[in-house]
Amino acid sequence: MPRPEVLERITDAEDEAEEIVAEAEEDAEARIDEAREEADEIREQAREKADAAADERLEEARETIEAEREEILAEGREEREALEARAESNTEDVVEYVVTQFEEAVHAQT
Repeated sequence: MPRPEVLERITDAEDEAEEIVAEAEEDAEARIDEAREEADEIREQAREKADAAADERLEEARETIEAEREEILAEGREEREALEARAESNTEDVVEYVVTQFEEAVHAQT
């Protein structure tokens, strides 16, 4: 084979190798871009799930707090009613005691 043909074949082979390398680099870059996009999507989905879970836990906590609040208010109302009833039952005794003390004080001054 004559020398110019050998050189031309070598040049052709080098050109072909460069094309193969360029295509491989482009393919690798495209795969990297796809992987980055997929990773971004996965991170976004994970963030959305985490946000949804946090919102759900927050709502559950609010419901629990509201239930406890209602329970405390109900207990407070019951306690107030019991105190009012006790105070009403003691009213007559207190009035009698105060009148007695007043009368004794008046008699003591005379």
